[in-house]
Amino acid sequence: MSTTDFAFDPIRFGSTALNSRFLMGTAGYPSPQILESAIAVSQAEVLTMGIKRQAANVSEGSGKAWWDLVRKTGKKILPNTAGCRTAAEAVTLAQMAREIFETNWVKLEVVGDDYTLQPDTFELVPAAKQLIDLGFEVFPYCTEDIIVAQRLVDVGCTILMPWAAPIGSGQGITNRESLSRMRDRFPNITLIVDAGIGAPSHAALAMELGFDGVLLNSAIAQAKDPVQMAAAFRDAIRAGRAGFLAGVITPQAFATPSTPVTGQPFTL
Repeated sequence: MSTTDFAFDPIRFGSTALNSRFLMGTAGYPSPQILESAIAVSQAEVLTMGIKRQAANVSEGSGKAWWDLVRKTGKKILPNTAGCRTAAEAVTLAQMAREIFETNWVKLEVVGDDYTLQPDTFELVPAAKQLIDLGFEVFPYCTEDIIVAQRLVDVGCTILMPWAAPIGSGQGITNRESLSRMRDRFPNITLIVDAGIGAPSHAALAMELGFDGVLLNSAIAQAKDPVQMAAAFRDAIRAGRAGFLAGVITPQAFATPSTPVTGQPFTL
């Protein structure tokens, strides 16, 4: 790997290889033009789209204009089932998305709590199994719970999307130990940190911990300058990945001098 491409090692989603580890949401932008510019500067190759909010009107009015803009980018589309409360609802919506967006990819969201928007484990796992049986490549949105993660892997998920914090909270990684443990426990699973990232430094930390990518929406869409923020996250994700590949030193509770003060002196 050369010094010019060290942060661009491909990421795999099943049989699909992509260069960018930045997945970007498309909701809540001030205007279509700002969204289009943010997508371009981010260099993200995967865009998420909320099926429940958009599927009903992609063929007419503002919904069609929005869909035409996203399609024009040529990016991979990752429909999501945001707003679903049951496995049955999520499976139905995913099948609708496959027809509309012509993709087997689906970001599976089944929410069980109105306050935290925390995933409903009891609905998430059976929904994932049903969709995998139907030929979908499932990207399940989950917490950092190891048992839930194992259940999802057991039913055939090769990608997991644990949250850093509740959706849209901007808190960053609130449970670093558990996310690190998940990374260690599932070395062969693609792990994308999703939800709760609020600043470029949060994204860089996720990548330094060894996660494969970061999905963002609110932190960009709600920024004072979404386009500039998209660029900031682009660079932070690359830097974090480069740091992980280079080998971040292990933190310790005591000082270690970077320049030894004992031993043989050296002369110029």
